[in-house]
Amino acid sequence: MATSGAGDHGQGQGQGHGRFASSLTARYSDWVLETLDELPGSFLLTDPALPGHPIVYASRGLAALTGYAPRDVLGRNARLFQGAATDRATVAGVREAVRAHRPHQAAILNYRRDGAPHWVLLHLAPLFHARDGTLLHFLAVQVPIAPAAVARGATCHTTGHLLAACRDEASRVAEDFPCATHAGKVFVDMDKRGLETEEPRVPSDSEKDMAISTANSIVSALNSYSKLTGLVVSRKRCDSIGIPALSSSLKLSLGRIKQSFVLTDSRLPNMPIIYASDAFTSLTGYSREEILGCNCKVLNGPGTSLEVLEEINQHICSEQACTVDLLSYRKDGSSFCDHLHVSPIRDASGKVRLHLSQVAFHIWVHLDMGAKHDFSGLTPEKWLLGAVGAVRVAVRGLSASGSLLRPSQ
Repeated sequence: MATSGAGDHGQGQGQGHGRFASSLTARYSDWVLETLDELPGSFLLTDPALPGHPIVYASRGLAALTGYAPRDVLGRNARLFQGAATDRATVAGVREAVRAHRPHQAAILNYRRDGAPHWVLLHLAPLFHARDGTLLHFLAVQVPIAPAAVARGATCHTTGHLLAACRDEASRVAEDFPCATHAGKVFVDMDKRGLETEEPRVPSDSEKDMAISTANSIVSALNSYSKLTGLVVSRKRCDSIGIPALSSSLKLSLGRIKQSFVLTDSRLPNMPIIYASDAFTSLTGYSREEILGCNCKVLNGPGTSLEVLEEINQHICSEQACTVDLLSYRKDGSSFCDHLHVSPIRDASGKVRLHLSQVAFHIWVHLDMGAKHDFSGLTPEKWLLGAVGAVRVAVRGLSASGSLLRPSQ
């Protein structure tokens, strides 16, 4: 099926589709659509601020993969790709990720325009304003998953042709009566197209890498244009408003510590990062402007162990230190084996909550086990604990004088 060019996303679609294109052009530039059209891969962008959480951009690759030209999907909810045989548990996982505004990867059975089912790796990523944390768009990349064995026949394909008309009619009814416009229902509402079944497919590492690479290139393109309007795009929600401003004396002391670490404030909601070391920004690719106000889950990704995260949470709740191995992710989407130590920072009285500043610190020390390090004769564990000790000395030395925070605080 022939695909359409940039005109499909602008005035060539008529006034009705112009407002969907403006969701991007108003925030980035008038040329962003042409740049996105040149990017490889199958992907779409949705705007949760518009009624029904509609698709505001669809790539050429998406048209080639699904048979839907951009003009066929702009303004519609992404649920049109789902069908009766789409796994409900998978759908629930996608729904929860959208509601929580967090990234998500899942193998899911989608349907082409002609009704034929096909397995894709769905890579979902929310896009935020880096400075104020405003949710801008959702990015959804679709990577086809290669079959593990020979296809079982053309039954699903022929059945799909008979159901295509019904499916289109069901989609039109959903648009005429958008009773469920909550952002959490994007990608998930299913019609009753077909009774086909497909053996689940498991995405390969190369397909996962392709999804991440495609997402990275899209975010990079959006960032290139967002700089023209002063809008910096981030896939992680950060909000530095309301976090305590550390004193210059404490920053100076912390700045001498060589290890990669962050400090979080356990008193504030979501335990935001209030300090990040130079080594941490070098390791992760996040600047301090991007990382302050974020939760440490900013480094989590599709392969991060939920069991390990729960272990960390239990130790934090019990005010105990822990050391774990965790798969973490840099800003560019690349992963690394993170030897992580999390520890509460207590004052001289032995309490985690500091009397004068009312700030409860936790230190998170990160060590990339895949990189070469000069531990100066120490073991990795002692190297991690060295950062904890140095931070404790800095905090205790300043807590007595009340100079942990800026005077205005």
